[in-house]
Amino acid sequence: MSSNTHTSSSKRLLRTLNGEAMWPPPMWLMRQAGRFLPEFRAMRAKADFLTRCMTPDIATELTLQPIRRFGMDGAILFSDILILPWAMGQSLEFVEGKGPVLGAIRSEQDLAKLDPKRIADVTAPVLETLTRLNKTLNGSENIGVAQAGATTLLGFTGSPFTVACYMVEGGGSREFAITREMAFSEPALFDRLMALLTETTATYLCAQIEAGAEAVMLFDSWAGLLPPSEFRRHVIAPTRQIVQHIKSRHPNVKIIGFPRLGGLLVPEYARDTGVDVVALDTGADIALMRDLIPQHVGLQGNLDPLAVLAGGEAMRREALAVRNAGKGRAHVFNLGHGVMPQTPVDHVADLVKTVRETA
Repeated sequence: MSSNTHTSSSKRLLRTLNGEAMWPPPMWLMRQAGRFLPEFRAMRAKADFLTRCMTPDIATELTLQPIRRFGMDGAILFSDILILPWAMGQSLEFVEGKGPVLGAIRSEQDLAKLDPKRIADVTAPVLETLTRLNKTLNGSENIGVAQAGATTLLGFTGSPFTVACYMVEGGGSREFAITREMAFSEPALFDRLMALLTETTATYLCAQIEAGAEAVMLFDSWAGLLPPSEFRRHVIAPTRQIVQHIKSRHPNVKIIGFPRLGGLLVPEYARDTGVDVVALDTGADIALMRDLIPQHVGLQGNLDPLAVLAGGEAMRREALAVRNAGKGRAHVFNLGHGVMPQTPVDHVADLVKTVRETA
């Protein structure tokens, strides 16, 4: 547990999450362990997605690949936001070209089939992965990671609203209209689902911390689909409850929140949830947001992943603009969403070099 409050000078990301302005800023990328890496694609051919998530040997290796290659300041657990509903008994399959397919939750009967008591046993391999990663990254089991002791291990989950979107819809969607309509037309049912997800998410994140995660992130990828009243009810309120639960058990562990597409509600999210750092999506202007978000809340983001796909001078210009906009503030350089699968590896290497050039 001592590593969870580790703020030595070697962990630049952890220092920034603790509120220190570093220059150049620490960096990691959402979906940095992914299909753009040839070593990831080689492993992808050997096992399906859920097997990769649930096999500690594989998940550990996939988490470490971008750390070995790029020396990122953060290593984020290789897993998925839908592990939690699957662990409660919801059917889940990842279909090539289609994405996740789940047995949709549309009624009290569907909801009653979920069993949160299953979570601890089902997610045990994920927690084992975190334990292994913590040992490796903190130097007691070095397997080719040059900067052992310098990289912060991040756990994560989806936020309740975003996970509910997939659970109710039964898969991916552009609008998640069935979910949003349920929130209005069957508020009691939707609130029960959200309450279940809020409680289990908080418990699962605490388990990740106890297994070795040094900080955790909440991905609310579809937060921006909601109108302000529903955003406050289904994004801000559950996040606040999760943060309070985690802080009551692990007061020193830092929490990053990502209310994607939240727009002008993001400063309210930053003020009212208690997260330590707010991750900004591609559409947010850091220069504006740093004046609207309370000074004690750090910033993360937010280069457009398509700029990295394009590479070259345009990427470097955009990357430096994002980096420089965060100067003087606790800022973690990242993307506004995940690395695109078709991104050339050398573009990411060039991005890392560009951000780390002091100027």
